[in-house]
Amino acid sequence: MRSRLSILADPMIAVLFIATLLAVILPAAGEARATAQTVSNVAIFVLFLVNGMRIARGEIARGLANWRFFLPLMLWVFGVMPVIGLGLSGLAGTVLPPLVALGFLYLGCLPSTVQSATSYTSLAGGNIALSVVGAALINIAGVFITAPLFAALAGSEAVEIGTETIVRIGVILILPFVIGQMVQGWTIEWLRERKSDVAWLDRAVIGIAVYVAFSGAVEQGLGTMFGASQWAVLIVLVLIYLVVASGGAWTAARFLSAPREDRIAFLFAGAQKSVAIGAPMAAILFPAEAAGFVIAPLLLYHLLQLVIAAPLAGLLARNQPLG
Repeated sequence: MRSRLSILADPMIAVLFIATLLAVILPAAGEARATAQTVSNVAIFVLFLVNGMRIARGEIARGLANWRFFLPLMLWVFGVMPVIGLGLSGLAGTVLPPLVALGFLYLGCLPSTVQSATSYTSLAGGNIALSVVGAALINIAGVFITAPLFAALAGSEAVEIGTETIVRIGVILILPFVIGQMVQGWTIEWLRERKSDVAWLDRAVIGIAVYVAFSGAVEQGLGTMFGASQWAVLIVLVLIYLVVASGGAWTAARFLSAPREDRIAFLFAGAQKSVAIGAPMAAILFPAEAAGFVIAPLLLYHLLQLVIAAPLAGLLARNQPLG
């Protein structure tokens, strides 16, 4: 029962719902949008500063040392998953608005979620240490890899990462992370003592980024562009993506001849995607009127990955075979 209810108990679901609903009812438009975007940028800067402070350099070193596990995981997350996303993006483009279809590729280029992947690995009886280090390492890599990888696969006609965008990524994402790593020795223990506060900082920043993104989409007519059949197609495609990602990650770990505990860690770190990176980065990469469309598959994927992960973790905890 606890695993079934875990999705209902996840505060992030409430944050995403409130941010989306607020954008529909009271979108930031006109001069308010510029103010909201500035607030979002400052909040993202703070979030990545804290991320740099709390991800221990020792964890990064251990991850690099265990290359037999983490190299295949990196290739899966930033190689196979984007290719699957590219295929689904082309398929979705025949039915859904172009920017929403592009969101499948953007989703594929994102790194893993740290907290959720680690929690479900623990619940399933997997290798928690590998999960923590793996998700942290992939998130660090994602800050540097996701944007250029997405631009390369999407093509210049879909997205152009010019000098201005590179500077924004450097100033808002990379610079604060590097500063956080530099001052980590003085801050990491203080942050560990305040885990719940840091978790709410994550949620608040994501909520702000989602609100700003969806405000632009609402202003562009998001509500009138989707019929019931299109919503059904979007849900089905996202569900297919999640099932293929989960099954593929489990199978890939099996080919590594990894122990069951390590395969569980690979499964959740390889299949789950990070809205904590995806929403803030979309606010930097895309104009406000486009970002809300692009992250639509990501938000739905995040919800469905929680729906599937809870019973899946329970199944694994009971030592039931998946294949």
